Amino acid sequence: MTQFNCASGVASALSLTMVAVAHAAPLTYEAALQLASDTAPSLQARVADVRAARSAAIAAGRLPDPKIAFGVEGFPITGPFAGHPERDDFSDVRIGVMQDVTSGAKRRAARERAAADIGAAEVGKSSEGREVRVNTALAWIDLYYAQKRVAALDEISRALAVLRSANASQLVSGAMRPAQTLEPERLIAALDDRRADLVAALAKARAVLVRWTGDAQVEVSGAPPDYVVDPLALRASVDALPALTAYDAMSRQADADVTGAEADKRPDWSWELAYQHRAPQFGDMVMIQATVSLPLFGSTRQNPVIAARALTAGRVRVEREAARREVVAALESSLADHAMHHERLQRSVGTFVPLAKRRVALENAGYTAGSASLADALSAYVEFAQALTDSLDRQAEVTRDDARIVLTYGVDAK
Repeated sequence: MTQFNCASGVASALSLTMVAVAHAAPLTYEAALQLASDTAPSLQARVADVRAARSAAIAAGRLPDPKIAFGVEGFPITGPFAGHPERDDFSDVRIGVMQDVTSGAKRRAARERAAADIGAAEVGKSSEGREVRVNTALAWIDLYYAQKRVAALDEISRALAVLRSANASQLVSGAMRPAQTLEPERLIAALDDRRADLVAALAKARAVLVRWTGDAQVEVSGAPPDYVVDPLALRASVDALPALTAYDAMSRQADADVTGAEADKRPDWSWELAYQHRAPQFGDMVMIQATVSLPLFGSTRQNPVIAARALTAGRVRVEREAARREVVAALESSLADHAMHHERLQRSVGTFVPLAKRRVALENAGYTAGSASLADALSAYVEFAQALTDSLDRQAEVTRDDARIVLTYGVDAK
């Protein structure tokens, strides 16, 4: 009777609660996501990219800096006035200002490219932020369930220790053969191996969460996330995902490059205003002139560049379609796995765990009545423990699926 009460009591405890783990720096799920978003170096780097693009856009499309020109013109080196420019009619000291004026089309193209660069940087930031959230979420979930598994096995080990003591007392009384006492030892050793695996998995999960949060003493607390996977909404919002809007941004950059290449066929011009100082007897003068470029050989200069830029823009659009198909396929594959994992979890909770629990009750009743051996009761209890840990594994799979699918493919995922 003692063995039955012990087994059933532990089974009830396992099915209702787990041993609490002391947290040095507990983080709820939402707090972990926020901390990662605030401190992840990769995301900070993308923020710097956006700031850099915005700063560079200030100068885009501006005219070049003006130039100052100065010097001596008509300095005589031979003849009667050699070395005396002040006595020569054609000598003067000139100072002036020059300004290159690029075409309006080129300046507009430069501004369009700068705006496209800002868009690409912002998409990169959004994509990296989503990647940080997904990885942080999965790391938090992995650590949460790793702690629950270790706690469950600790309960099992304590229960088996009680059963081992019962075996020893029955061996002294002659109620069981000596060889039967080896079974609890074997099971405890096997569970110790399993616990070592789970402790290693826990440490790895904590290391991953430390990577994303930066908290070296991180522990998890609170409940896991409860996301709702809506396949129809996810499929409808595929084109708004950063994985595809990144190609939209690249397409805008490529189009801006095409516009810039076409603008090279427009002439540029420059002007110069100069003041010419001569000897007092001749008087000073002012000079103004303009220079215009002549893009006359477009077939061998500008046109090939335009064609190359247009081909690049076309390539980006084709790559976007390929990326879209890949995203859709990955989403459908994830949804299929999610449905399968959810079905497995329901089967575990609705069938395997209840059946294992019933077997524990039946075998313990038989053991108490003398119709079943202690090995039978112990085997049933171990099967129940395995069903509980398997159920935790399946619950972790479903929770991971929910978080990964919603955070990866949801437009407004937080």
